Amino acid sequence: MNLRFGYTGIRVRHMDESIRFYTEVLGMEIMEPPQPTPPHGKVATLRSPGSPQLLELNWYKPGSRFGPPYSNGEELDHLAFECDDVERVVQDLESKGVTVLVRPREIGSSEGWNEAFVEDPNGIWIELIPEKAKVVTK
Repeated sequence: MNLRFGYTGIRVRHMDESIRFYTEVLGMEIMEPPQPTPPHGKVATLRSPGSPQLLELNWYKPGSRFGPPYSNGEELDHLAFECDDVERVVQDLESKGVTVLVRPREIGSSEGWNEAFVEDPNGIWIELIPEKAKVVTK
């Protein structure tokens, strides 16, 4: 299994306010502007000039299974890892006792999404995405 760390995703309460903070206050650049995501959310990707690390801002409709009520300090949404074959990696991790939260193509399959989510021992969601799913330019 060959996994490569891709980016960090955090949950935000207000997308526009968060984008203003990260761009105007912290100087990050918008790599991918806010766009709808399944199910019932929005996502934007930012990066600091000269850094390869990405920050993904995630907003979910209240009541979504992806957006439980806020508690201060629990805004980490997920960590993303790229892999060559999402289905194979999910099978391998599941055989090792890892809890699968979202199976490949379970959400957004009509939009071509092929990510999966598993859970680490602390309850942190780990997203598995096909290699090169997030193409960064600039």
